Amino acid sequence: MEVIEAYKPFEIQELTLKEWKKRPVKNNFFELVWVRQGQGKQCINYNEHSYAQGDIFLHPPLKCHSFTIQEPSTFVFLKFSDTFFKQVGRSAIDRKAWFNEASYILSNYNQLPGSIIKSEVDRQHMERLIDMILQESRNQTESFNGLITSLLTGILEILMRNIKKTIYFESIENQTDDRIVRILQYLNENISDPEKLKIESLSDRFSMSPTYVSEYFKKQVHMSLREYIIKARLKLVEIRLLNSDYSLGEIADELGFTDVSHLSKTFKRYVGLSIREFKNQGEYRMLTRNVCTA
Repeated sequence: MEVIEAYKPFEIQELTLKEWKKRPVKNNFFELVWVRQGQGKQCINYNEHSYAQGDIFLHPPLKCHSFTIQEPSTFVFLKFSDTFFKQVGRSAIDRKAWFNEASYILSNYNQLPGSIIKSEVDRQHMERLIDMILQESRNQTESFNGLITSLLTGILEILMRNIKKTIYFESIENQTDDRIVRILQYLNENISDPEKLKIESLSDRFSMSPTYVSEYFKKQVHMSLREYIIKARLKLVEIRLLNSDYSLGEIADELGFTDVSHLSKTFKRYVGLSIREFKNQGEYRMLTRNVCTA
C-alpha cells in the first residue's frame, strides 16, 4: 500500500488487494477511484455494480461503500480534501472557482454505483491525469505545486462535463422528456443568482408560460420549484459549512438568502438542526440519500 499526501490538499493512494478491507479514511469531500486492473463488484448503500479495469468511480461522503473483489485488483484512490479550499494566501489559484466546481459535482452526483466517466476519450484523459499526479506527488516533498493544481483542475473539468451529460437526478431517471433535465441543470448552474431562478426567467428561457412552468416542474420532480431551489441551496450551504472558512454572512449573500437570520431559520426548518449543531456533528444531512444503517 502506498499513501501520498501533498501539502494536505488531497491524498492519493494506490493499493493492490485480493480481498476488501475497510479503509480508515474519513471522506469529507469526495474521492475518485480508478481501477487500474482487476474485476469485481462495487457497493454503495447496498446497491451493487460490476467493476472492471479502467472504470472510474466517484465516492461522495458516504457511510457505506465497499468492493467485492473477484480478481486481484489494483485501485488508485484520489481523495479531495477540504484543506485545499481552506488554504489562504494562494494567489496562484482561484479558490472560489475551484470550490464552486467541486461543490457542483458533490451536490449533483446521484450517489449510485457505476463508472462516472461515460466517454472513452475522457476516461483515457482521466487515467493520464491521475498517473501524472501519482508521479508528481512522489517527487513532491515540500509544497503543493502549480502542475498538481492544473492536473486536479483538469480532473474537475472532466467530472463536470460527464455529470452534466448524464441523468443524475434520481427522481426523473425514467422520464423521456429531456427538457426537465435541462431545467434542473440550469437551476443548479445558476442557484446563486435569484434573478435567473424567477418564474419569468425560466418561462422565457424554456419557452413556457409562467403558469405552466410551475405545474410542469412539480409534475416532473414531485416537489414545487420553490422547495427544490431551497433544498439545492441548502446542499451548498452544508458543503460550505463543512469544507470552507466562509462566514455565515458570506454564505447567505452568495446563495441568495436575505441575511444570516433568514439562512439560519431556513436551515433549521429543512435540516432539522441549528447551524451550530450541524457543524458540531460534522456530517451532511441534505446531501445524504439512502444512508446505510448497518
